[in-house]
Amino acid sequence: MTKNNGLIIAAIIIIIGALVYSSQSPKVAKKGAGGEIKMGIILGFTGPIESLTPAMAASAELAFKEASDSGSLLGGAKISVIRADSTCVDSAAATAAAEGVIAQGVAAIMGADCSGVTGAIASNVAVPNGVVMISPSATSPGLTTLDDKGFFFRTAPSDARGGQILADITKDRGITSIAITFTNNDYGKGLADVYKAAVEAHGIKVTIVSAHEDGKADYSSEVATLASAGGDAIAVIGYLDQGGKGIIQAALDSGSFDTFVLSDGMIGDSLIEAFGDDLNKSFGSLPGSTGKGAGVFTEVAGAASIDSSGPYTGESYDAAALIVLAMQAGGSADRASIAKNVMDVANGPGTKIYPGELKKGLDLLAEGKKIDYEGATGVMFTDVGEAEGSFLEKEIKGGKFSTKKQR
Repeated sequence: MTKNNGLIIAAIIIIIGALVYSSQSPKVAKKGAGGEIKMGIILGFTGPIESLTPAMAASAELAFKEASDSGSLLGGAKISVIRADSTCVDSAAATAAAEGVIAQGVAAIMGADCSGVTGAIASNVAVPNGVVMISPSATSPGLTTLDDKGFFFRTAPSDARGGQILADITKDRGITSIAITFTNNDYGKGLADVYKAAVEAHGIKVTIVSAHEDGKADYSSEVATLASAGGDAIAVIGYLDQGGKGIIQAALDSGSFDTFVLSDGMIGDSLIEAFGDDLNKSFGSLPGSTGKGAGVFTEVAGAASIDSSGPYTGESYDAAALIVLAMQAGGSADRASIAKNVMDVANGPGTKIYPGELKKGLDLLAEGKKIDYEGATGVMFTDVGEAEGSFLEKEIKGGKFSTKKQR
């Protein structure tokens, strides 16, 4: 045997040994094992829902921290979070923010929030770069048919269902005629169209459908137009920290309406803080659940000093949890691997996993076992990766929001 032949044989033995070892070893991350994994959170920290997003972000970060602290994520990997501001309404600013986050090497994005900016980020930045986005709150029906190449998901259900639910509640509350105003964007227009058709199918007269622009100081002219058309109530499809709030203020000031039908974007404590008992006849709906997972999440979030009662907090936790579980299922923080495994961990079959049980889920996946992530909101995705969803009927009594029942 020549010296060269001996070297060749030795090299072959080393390669074979390495292959045998790797085939017997548990799956570990190809990227980020035992190290740092960057995650993006893109929400409207400024803008028309800025009072809602702190609790949403904190809920997502709670899931990321839970996975990091478990020691079970991809061989002990730790997650670091990069926040960015979607503004909720400025697509150019949101797109630029997303570009900055992706340039820093995030594995996935929890967000965005409002439908218009979410669609812009997905189409212009995330999908072209192969980055998974899981939105906790973008509800426009238009996102159902987004050409997302399998990289966009949402833990909030579409307004195609939400509008029908809100119409059902309106009928059950005895409203016979209604004026509709909506914020002039993808979310507002999409939900208003669904809601109008649904209430008319219930035999309720729609007196007017009128758009409003956010960012105005005074909405008395818009309310005067709505009042001239009349109605038992106004359906306000908008944002509680912007034009929707302005519509309610002008209506109360003029005495033209005292009953408001509130879309999900209008439900939050800041509205109560502004108007209190003046809203006692008002009601609305938002995605949510009264199931086991919701109760567990309330306890888990409360232990971390997070108010879980606000809109889309459970959906935010679930979005982040699905990302880390999908990483573990694929054994990698690779972006394509995450996309491939989201549906598997969301829809099972397998052991049900609830908030606070991410270590359990991660350990099962590391053992090659299947899980069914129920989470805070009873996660179950349609074939296009959006939540089938349940809704909470909300009403205002004694100057406070309360849940009447699940729909």
